[in-house]
Amino acid sequence: MNTPTLPFEEIKGQKLSDEQRSYLEGLFAGLANRGFKFTDVATNPITTISQPTALEGLIFEERIKHELHPLESFPLLLEHAAANKAPERENIFRFKWNGLFYLTPNKEAFMARLRIPAGQLKTFQWREIAHVANELTTKYVQITTRSNLQIRLIEMKDAPEVLRRIQSVGLHTRGSGADNIRNLTANPTFGIDPHELIDTGPLCHQLGQIILNDRQFYDLPRKFNVAFDGGGLIGTVEDTNDIGVKAVNVPSKQGNLEAGIYFRIKLGGATGHKAFAKDLGVLVRPEEILKVIVAVIRVYIAHGNRTDRKKARLKHLLEQWTLEQYLAETEKLLGYQLFKAPLEADGNSSVHTEHKLPIVSHSHIGVFPQKQSGLNYIGVALPVGQITPKQMLRLADIADNYASGEIRLTVWQNLIIPNIPDAFVETVKKALVKMGLHWQQSNIRSGLVACTGNSYCKFAASNTKAHGLELANYLEKRFKLDQPINIHLTGCPNSCAQHYMGDIGLLGAKVKMGGASVDGYHVFVGGGFGDNQSVGRQVFQGVSFEQLSSTLEKMLEGYLRHRQVGESFQKFTARHDLNTLQAIFSNEE
Repeated sequence: MNTPTLPFEEIKGQKLSDEQRSYLEGLFAGLANRGFKFTDVATNPITTISQPTALEGLIFEERIKHELHPLESFPLLLEHAAANKAPERENIFRFKWNGLFYLTPNKEAFMARLRIPAGQLKTFQWREIAHVANELTTKYVQITTRSNLQIRLIEMKDAPEVLRRIQSVGLHTRGSGADNIRNLTANPTFGIDPHELIDTGPLCHQLGQIILNDRQFYDLPRKFNVAFDGGGLIGTVEDTNDIGVKAVNVPSKQGNLEAGIYFRIKLGGATGHKAFAKDLGVLVRPEEILKVIVAVIRVYIAHGNRTDRKKARLKHLLEQWTLEQYLAETEKLLGYQLFKAPLEADGNSSVHTEHKLPIVSHSHIGVFPQKQSGLNYIGVALPVGQITPKQMLRLADIADNYASGEIRLTVWQNLIIPNIPDAFVETVKKALVKMGLHWQQSNIRSGLVACTGNSYCKFAASNTKAHGLELANYLEKRFKLDQPINIHLTGCPNSCAQHYMGDIGLLGAKVKMGGASVDGYHVFVGGGFGDNQSVGRQVFQGVSFEQLSSTLEKMLEGYLRHRQVGESFQKFTARHDLNTLQAIFSNEE
């Protein structure tokens, strides 16, 4: 058989490698044997991203996406792996589309982030992730604030194998970073929570499939977050997302609106930018919610800022547009109008009733009965979201032997084990304690959230995870609080740990001590979400970590000394201006 002549010698301006040439020659020889010619094959109409043709006016990231769609960069990843070669700047950006984040200058290795819609995993998937982390990394696994998993320190040569093994158990890393829709979140107790209005798990999974199979969703102006809240006891902080979808109950017919469960939609949340999502003023039926979400995202894709990365989030578009304008553009894509139901000035509605949940301290930790009689779920405490492969395998054994073989992740950096029969609850509790974990809620430790920190992230100014654990140990020895408190540690202004919404928010900073630069924090107080929505206020600046434990100790002492009966920390801080709080927290009042 004669070697066919290739119809081209380069791709995107790059000469074909020997491996690419060999592959293509074999491909076209096979086509020729079947009677096809190259000209018979129609081009894929969506192989390139719809961008301006002039590259000069594009910012770096948009130029990279225009030159080669990042989803087409896998052959480059294979070449780098074969040579065990560190990626260049352009490919560092491209490889994020495969869920790989190069950690230079902190480490010359990758972090892999997965896609786990609704945080739901079967134990066979959980086990394989544990094995991958144990065999191909340095045994570091992290649960994130998007009900997701990250595994760290993957050598270049091992990156393709890590991706292959993750995909072999039905999971994905595709689009888990950069200009993509990040992991989709839902109440981790979907389908089992006696308090929920609607099971949002299937919706979350269906949207995940829509995203995976539509190439347009891999070219957003910037990152994008979506959260579903069906009214469950463990919330999803949906008001901190670009799109937050929350279930409400319409108890009786209202004109053309039938009684039933509907969704409200909020847009533009980005707490790192001090922005909570704003209500769009519509009610959407569950059967049409995915179509509406897709239309909302397409409006952002078409109109988001692609000339300034610092102004590219949906929040920034809503600073230029009114919500009514955004809704009108969404309805154009839908081809019909949505049912208008704006909230009243006080944030309430005359159309739907308020969904009251029982007051539970840190509802993501502890033992709770399910809607299914005789079954329970247990929220397992994982302070700052760290877990070892050995612990993961033991958890899988527990879920297989005493439950339904399933593990669900939460936005609070911990996990739950669902479907535990009454007879096995005590056995599971003892097994968790034996393996170094716990099921019991703590008013300090259970509210601890921390980003990756400067051990693995080049942006972080402090070692947030280690510091968070030290703070919890220190404070728990000194206080028995009767009110839960959330302490969020984030290493940089990107605010992956959402410091603005913590009762106490700690933003990493470098602080001068004796002429040396040391890890420290700016201290914020009064943040909240949901019914207690509030952006934290900075009360102290540049506190070294050496001084931080005693600073927080004085803050809690001042709170306990001056609070009203049963008053939460957030409500206490809301009653005082910053000068008064500084005096109380410094014992100078």
